[in-house]
Amino acid sequence: MVKGKYFELFFWIFALVLLAMANPSEHHFTLCPLANLGIDWCPGCGLGRSISALFHANINESLRYHWFGIPALMLILYRIYRLVTVLIIKEKRISI
Repeated sequence: MVKGKYFELFFWIFALVLLAMANPSEHHFTLCPLANLGIDWCPGCGLGRSISALFHANINESLRYHWFGIPALMLILYRIYRLVTVLIIKEKRISI
């Protein structure tokens, strides 16, 4: 369990770094099963592009890609904060 203890923390940080480096305007490969089946509408499609546009300081484009991009980014950042608090800060208090 100790080996995978930080997996979620690294996953979210890595995902945000990739989204920050991505160009939201370029076509990209998708992992969305609905889009890969040829279905045009998916409730989550555009969310990654929306967050990427936020990292490029383009709020209007972010809202155009997906309206939930701003709340999703805030939720992910809060989750990272909580993981850091629980896994790192509280763990140091226990070991002292």
